[in-house]
Amino acid sequence: MNVTVNGENRRVEGSKTVEQLLEDLGLDGRKVAVERNREIVPKSQYSDVTLFEGDKFEIVHFIGGGAPESL
Repeated sequence: MNVTVNGENRRVEGSKTVEQLLEDLGLDGRKVAVERNREIVPKSQYSDVTLFEGDKFEIVHFIGGGAPESL
């Protein structure tokens, strides 16, 4: 399926969760904030939220003193 991550189209194979997407991207789920289709995904739901064709994600990675940095 195709999803968009921070404005880039990405092909995702099979059924995945937000948690698995983050793993595929090499990101630590504890250090990012995820927005899916303009709605924040709570960290507690990363393993429960399934990706769907056409989903649009914005992922922000926190670095240093907590300042957000877009990927």
